[in-house]
Amino acid sequence: MSKPAEEDVHFRVLRILEQNPDISQRELAAQLGIALGRTNYVLKALMEKGLVKIGNFSAAQDKRRYAYILTPKGVSRKAAITKRFLARKLSEYETLKAEIESLRDELHETSNVEGPHHE
Repeated sequence: MSKPAEEDVHFRVLRILEQNPDISQRELAAQLGIALGRTNYVLKALMEKGLVKIGNFSAAQDKRRYAYILTPKGVSRKAAITKRFLARKLSEYETLKAEIESLRDELHETSNVEGPHHE
């Protein structure tokens, strides 16, 4: 997986965990639209990097449930990843906007040359 794609998944995981630390891996996988095994792999990688830690979710009836908590390093890294994610998405947006405008111009020129026709 490419670095930006991997970083996008990490960004999305950190963002979801920050908002919902007691989410199950299965629920997280569903929200991300990725396989449960890959979700587990990503969580382990984030834990190994010291960005996420596991704690028991004390309010849960099932004491085997865990809470995925962003560490201070995880919060800091999420902020940095967010900046890069936003910059990439804005660049993609500008490129797409320019392409749409170019296609509209082409359509406009084509319709002026060919004149109206009915299919």
